[in-house]
Amino acid sequence: MILATECDVVNEVICAPASVNELFEFPTIFTIGGLEFSRTELLMLLAAFIVVALLFFGLRNGRLVPTKFELVMESAVGFVRDGIGRDVIGTDSTKFVPYLLSLFLFILVGNLFEITPFINFPITSRMAIPAFLSLVTYWIFMILGFSRNGFRYLIDTAWPKTVPVGLRWLVGLIELVSVFFLRPLTLAVRLFANMVAGHLMLTLLLASGVIFVAAIPEIGLKGAVGFFWFGLGLFMFLLEILVAVLQAYIFTLLSAIYIESSIHFEH
Repeated sequence: MILATECDVVNEVICAPASVNELFEFPTIFTIGGLEFSRTELLMLLAAFIVVALLFFGLRNGRLVPTKFELVMESAVGFVRDGIGRDVIGTDSTKFVPYLLSLFLFILVGNLFEITPFINFPITSRMAIPAFLSLVTYWIFMILGFSRNGFRYLIDTAWPKTVPVGLRWLVGLIELVSVFFLRPLTLAVRLFANMVAGHLMLTLLLASGVIFVAAIPEIGLKGAVGFFWFGLGLFMFLLEILVAVLQAYIFTLLSAIYIESSIHFEH
């Protein structure tokens, strides 16, 4: 809508609105007891419901010969349990697998909403969601770090004994800021920025393609640029599938790495 109302197909080559806020902000749909629900909140609940449904129907039977759907879900569980949990955290990974699996599937489903017909909006492009997920990971590895290592977790981070004395203050300062301040921020921003960029590119390219092609009777051959924008948008559409999976994997992998660094702090 924002592109269609503001695009000047005569003087512009691509439909680029002055503000893209409408792509990310949605009005309240309904209110329950003073709690407002917009499209974003509903999509969050839908993503959570889909994850629960996938795990329930994919793992409940435990057949010796699983169906194709059950095989896909068992492969996803095995990938997170073995490829992320066991390989990164080690023998202590079992208790963290439910969290890592839920994290991976929720982010994956939320990312794939970007290319889902009639939705076309990744919930992870709202900073509050990656920020909340990163804070959950942050509190887990902070609690683990202090519960397993005591106050030494802070002291040894700020004053690393494996570093030459002359450099300890510098390396310690960098590690202190990195571990206790930057980790949750970079974890959230990485996911947020990638999904925002993809959402904007898909919207601009596909919408511009449709608008310019529809305007061919008015502007002539110039409207043929719309075929190029639409084709590029389809390519981006396929690329965003890879980005959606990759960003879910990276977020989960880094969460496991941070947890492992708290458990095996002496390494």
